[in-house]
Amino acid sequence: MTSNIEIGLPDGWKISPVLERMMRAALQAVDPYRAVRKTFQRAGSRLTVAGQEYDLDEIDQVILVGAGKASPAMARAVLDVLGDRISRGAVVTKHLDPVHFASFPASIQLVQGSHPVPDKHSIAATETMLKAQQGLKEHDLVICVISGGGSALMTSPATGVTLDALQELTRQLLSSGATIEEMNTLRKHLDRVKGGGLVRAIHPARLATLILSDVVGSPLDAIASGPTVADRTTFHDALAILDRYNLRGRTPREIVQTLETGAAGEILETVKPGDPILARVHNVLVASNEIAARAAVESARTDGWQAVLLTTYLQGEAREAGRVLAAIARQMAASGEPAGRPGVVVIGGETTVTLSGDGKGGRNQEMALGAVREMAGLERTALITLATDGEDGPTDAAGAVVTGDTLSRAIETGVKPEDYLSNNDAYTFFDRIGALIRPGPTGTNVNDLAFIVIW
Repeated sequence: MTSNIEIGLPDGWKISPVLERMMRAALQAVDPYRAVRKTFQRAGSRLTVAGQEYDLDEIDQVILVGAGKASPAMARAVLDVLGDRISRGAVVTKHLDPVHFASFPASIQLVQGSHPVPDKHSIAATETMLKAQQGLKEHDLVICVISGGGSALMTSPATGVTLDALQELTRQLLSSGATIEEMNTLRKHLDRVKGGGLVRAIHPARLATLILSDVVGSPLDAIASGPTVADRTTFHDALAILDRYNLRGRTPREIVQTLETGAAGEILETVKPGDPILARVHNVLVASNEIAARAAVESARTDGWQAVLLTTYLQGEAREAGRVLAAIARQMAASGEPAGRPGVVVIGGETTVTLSGDGKGGRNQEMALGAVREMAGLERTALITLATDGEDGPTDAAGAVVTGDTLSRAIETGVKPEDYLSNNDAYTFFDRIGALIRPGPTGTNVNDLAFIVIW
């Protein structure tokens, strides 16, 4: 759980207690354990999941499955409510936290996959999960917990698609600037469990899915590639995305062939709205980026600051988004709009990075780096970027801090932001000037947050 997380702002920030309380409040609001407990309650034989009631006396077996970075904490909440009735289960996650691992009963397997690129462990873990729900009948109930990262962690390649091909496609998409919705459209049409595939595997049992969103706007069919949700996209849509990013000619041939065969109607489509098997499925959104952002605003206001939620739909190229946020910071410093001193503007969403270099970083760090020059000279003004899972890209940092003197400090150190931007090396830039935020894995994942602060 995230309740005791340390944000770890750079030393010397006199206002950091206010900021750390604000960011901690945001993460606590989307703590996966707490989020599930709010919507998952039991009174005797009566189980209530966000208004949907289940009579446990009429249920033969209860199975617990799931996938995602936050799934162990979500599963723990389910076990604390329903532990004596759960027959077996398997949960796929990125980090095998010893605390969670030790607390799970032997009947519930906690297995490790790979993220953001799936590997053989993701496939093996998914097979373990699928075996846990084999042979289910009409009077059985499956509780499924899903959170961000589930697309890579829960992988079961479609017939004719190899792991190597999926890995290559994932790398291409990650470096292309494709949105998470576009990536997941492709994944859903190359995998047996995504795009409602898990519903097919569980049917005819009943299914209640608790979902923690890591997708802008929280469309349920995009989160973890919608394993328990109807999919509105098609094989034709998947091919169009390859063409949009000029990937069809570079993508492994077996990927293209599978999609073309599906577009020709020779492969079963993903589960579509109106499919009768969805009648026994109940999907519940338990936490989102908006919930985290609003909690940050409330915390800042409690500390006497002006606080505004600007948007939770920030998307686009990370470095360009950084320049936009820097412009807002200049407006705040000049006019006190949309928030005056002391104040904060909160932004949520998820940007993308189109790779042109081989440096180290993530979208939050690159967004911060894009703001460095534009914010130069601003007094008592800062931009803070934060990946809510604590891991921005393949790094140990969640984001970075940019102030009006970041550029001058960098020049004194002998580094220029443009050089590091051109190599997608934001991590090295901010590490050299001591401006990275390193909270460690938070146990939750609801996109990204950015804070424009004036004091």
